[in-house]
Amino acid sequence: MASLDTEITRRRTFAIISHPDAGKTTLTEKLLLFGGAIQMAGAVKARGDRRRAVHSDWLKVERERGISVASSVMSYEFDGNAFNLLDTPGHEDFSEDTYRTLTAVDSAVMVIDAARGIQEQTRKLFEVCRLRDMPIITFINKMDREAQDPFDLLDEIEQTLQIEVTPASWPIGMGQLFKGCYDLLSDRLMLVEKGSHNAPDAGLTCDGLDDPKLDELLPAGVVAELREQVMMVRGLCPQFSVQPFLEGNLTPVYFGSAINNFGVRELLRGISSFAPSPRPQPSETRKVDPAEDKVSAFVFKIQANMDAKHRDRIAFARVCSGHFKRGMKLKHVRSGKQINVHNALMFLARERELAEEAFPGDIIGIPNHGNLRIGDALTEGEALRFNGIPSFAPELLQRVRPMDPMRAKHLGRAVTQLAEEGVARVFRTNIGSNWIVGVVGTLQFEVLADRIRTEYDIPVMFEAAALHTARWVNGDDPAEVKRFVDKNPGDLAYDHDDLPVFLARNGWHLQHTIEAWPNVQLLKIREQTA
Repeated sequence: MASLDTEITRRRTFAIISHPDAGKTTLTEKLLLFGGAIQMAGAVKARGDRRRAVHSDWLKVERERGISVASSVMSYEFDGNAFNLLDTPGHEDFSEDTYRTLTAVDSAVMVIDAARGIQEQTRKLFEVCRLRDMPIITFINKMDREAQDPFDLLDEIEQTLQIEVTPASWPIGMGQLFKGCYDLLSDRLMLVEKGSHNAPDAGLTCDGLDDPKLDELLPAGVVAELREQVMMVRGLCPQFSVQPFLEGNLTPVYFGSAINNFGVRELLRGISSFAPSPRPQPSETRKVDPAEDKVSAFVFKIQANMDAKHRDRIAFARVCSGHFKRGMKLKHVRSGKQINVHNALMFLARERELAEEAFPGDIIGIPNHGNLRIGDALTEGEALRFNGIPSFAPELLQRVRPMDPMRAKHLGRAVTQLAEEGVARVFRTNIGSNWIVGVVGTLQFEVLADRIRTEYDIPVMFEAAALHTARWVNGDDPAEVKRFVDKNPGDLAYDHDDLPVFLARNGWHLQHTIEAWPNVQLLKIREQTA
């Protein structure tokens, strides 16, 4: 049996971040294809060699709209390493789920559209990674279409994100003239195979750019331009070095076309070779080292109804330390109770199997009936509280009510469960007990209405609430907080954790209240800890 250290060393837990439509979902699928987790694009090898569609976008609303709104977990093996790939929502309306997912990974792949360059959501997600000093590998996608000049793209990444760049591969042409990529780190030539949808071979090994084989395989003008551009790149960009990459100060850049399989194998090799194995995780009292003997984990996501037939609720937990074995008893730190984890799951998108064991960096799914929440810690006894898992105050607030008034109690249960998933903030008003739903983006209201109707059989209406924002009420002096709550009953609500929340009618109302109550904090971001 492999040692704990060996298993830690071979693990790579990473997320893919991008702006919508940069090709993130296609790249995810191709990484699974090259990693041998699926047999062809759009298919997964199941038991008995049955083939069924696999896609990280498995929620009904995602299939209909062609966007990712929930994070999926996919585990697979490649080149002797074990990969845990966390796909994340690209749409900005679902960015909170992405922020939480980034607390559970050790590195990220940033996907950039070659024609559009750095877009707003890419920049926001990059900043979240930067706060965590997270190593980032860049994949510039869609080189088979008309694209910006590669030098301009490198300059934009460097100037906009304030990070050093060094190409790991270099594109040969673009658009209809895209010939493939030259792997600068391995001196390999990858040529486009027209009409092929399977993973190409490992490419032709070259003895440097002066190898005469290049002159035989590429037109004279193309090979001359390639040699010239690579000379410029090597003169302008720093040489790739692992240490600055691991510190989050340098990003290797791969060019390619995910839909045509190009650059994907090189990217996967880069993740395998350079991306860090599981790193120590911060807690309130100390850093938890992966090589510690005792198991610890934290919940970063809750997903209800992954299987509509069973109405299940899965808590996604990142294993931080130790060797988890099926049937272990772990302490649920928030409640102090012991949990017998006998049915934990490992995932390939919606496919799942029982996890007999798991190691640091692995993501396990723990079926439960609502007792596990985002931010909860599970340990072999120590009262650890992992930090850095954020909750954001919503900027869009609407009332929700059932079409059938007799279903009001059922609606309360449904919205509370969705709040526990982290897909929205839900507040019960102090007076009148109305339900207020708060979100980051308007698309979330449509998704929530669809999910409440299809998963809970409660058709609902969302209505304008004439509210500006919500803020969690906090303070060092409990007596002052209680006085604030007692003096502002009409502006108070309670979230699904029964914490007091101030509902501001407009910007002036918020600012006036902040000034009037200097010893009370109205929090925009609340860190969720167990």
